[in-house]
Amino acid sequence: QEQLVESGGGLAQAGGSLRLSCLASARTYGSYMAWFRQAPGKEREFVASISWSGANTVIADSVKGRFTISKSKAKDTAYLEIDSLNAEDTARYYCASSQTYSGQAWSMYSYWGQGTQVTVSS
Repeated sequence: QEQLVESGGGLAQAGGSLRLSCLASARTYGSYMAWFRQAPGKEREFVASISWSGANTVIADSVKGRFTISKSKAKDTAYLEIDSLNAEDTARYYCASSQTYSGQAWSMYSYWGQGTQVTVSS
């Protein structure tokens, strides 16, 4: 059973926007949620994280100003809004959760989703 389920990826045009969703499960309820991405041949990269309440967020410097992380009213879904898409955003985007950690080290997150592919065409 998946603990985190991502959706919203796909093929998008450069300059456009996408919103990714990550649905938490009972096991990940109350945890910090984060987004990472990994492009072919590259290391997994931290993108953003958010507390369960949604009050605290962290955005990677590399995407600040274009990426926004938020929560649903029910708090069980984390969204990643990507604006001004460019080719460098092409990657598989993963949702992760941790009970205690909200930083950039992927190894500190206990649960992961299967990922959703984002492909940006020029």
